[in-house]
Amino acid sequence: MLPASIPSPSSGVIHLGPLPIRAYALCIIAGIVVAVIVGDRRMQAKGARRGVVADIATWAVPFGLVGARLYHLATNPELYWGHNGQGTVAAIEIWHGGLGIWGAIAGGALGAYIGCRRAGVRYSDFADAIAPALALAQAVGRWGNYFNQELYGRSTSLPWGVRIDAAHSVTGRAGTFHPTFLYESLWDIGVALLVIWADRRWNLTRGRAFALYAAAYTVGRFWIEALRVDDAHRFLGLRLNDWTSVLVFAVAAGYLVFRRRRTPSSTDEADGGVPERTLEERVPGGEVSG
Repeated sequence: MLPASIPSPSSGVIHLGPLPIRAYALCIIAGIVVAVIVGDRRMQAKGARRGVVADIATWAVPFGLVGARLYHLATNPELYWGHNGQGTVAAIEIWHGGLGIWGAIAGGALGAYIGCRRAGVRYSDFADAIAPALALAQAVGRWGNYFNQELYGRSTSLPWGVRIDAAHSVTGRAGTFHPTFLYESLWDIGVALLVIWADRRWNLTRGRAFALYAAAYTVGRFWIEALRVDDAHRFLGLRLNDWTSVLVFAVAAGYLVFRRRRTPSSTDEADGGVPERTLEERVPGGEVSG
C-alpha cells in the first residue's frame, strides 16, 4: 500500500457544456494577472501612471507565449516531428502543456521593450518593477503541471510525494514522485520575497532587481531540474535546462557585479545618499523616453 501522498486530479479539464476549461490555461492566466497587479503597484511606486503595466502586458504576454512555445519546440522537436511524433497540429496545442520558461522570458522581454517604447517607460525601470511579479507568476503557473500530471521528479516515499496515475507515469504504473512543480512554486515565492527585500534595502535600479531575480531563480531551477525524470537532451551529463540556468546565472551575476562597480554607493537611498528620482521627476508629466 502506498504511503500518504498528494493526490493528483483525475482530470485537468472542466466541461461547461461543450466548452472545455483547462486548468493548465487557468493557472497561466492567473499567473499573468498576479504579475500585472504586483508589477503595476511597483511601477506606481516609481511614479508611473496606474495601469501602465497592463498596457505593456498586451505586448509582453503574447510575445512571451510565442517565445515559450518556440523554445519548447526547438528543444523537443522529436515530440512532434520525430519517428513517433504527434504531428504539426499538436505543436500549436499549448493547452496540453509545453511552455519553456526561457523562451517566455526572451519573448516577453522583446514584447515588453515594444510596450515600454509605446508607453514612454524606461525599460530598466519596468524590468526592475516586474522582477518579483514574474517570480510570483511562475509560482502560480507551475500548478498547471500538477493538473496535467507532468514534469514531476524521481520516485519517492516522502509523505509530500505526488501520486501520478499509470497513464502519466514514466514507469507505466501508478506511483508517488517528487512534486517538482511544488518545489519550484515555493522557490519562486522565496525569490519574489528576496527581490522585494533587497530592493527595499539597497534600492536596486538600472536592471539590478531583474538580474537578482534571474540569478536567484536559476539556482533553484538547477537543483530542481536534477530531480526531474522526463525526457530531456543532455550534454556532458547535464540536462539542457541546467546549462541554460548556468549561462543565465553567469550573465545575471556578472551584471550585478558590473553594475555595482559602476553605481556609486551615494546614489543608493539605503547608503544615506540621494534616492533615485521617480519617473515623474525625470520627465514632466510622468513619461520617460525609452
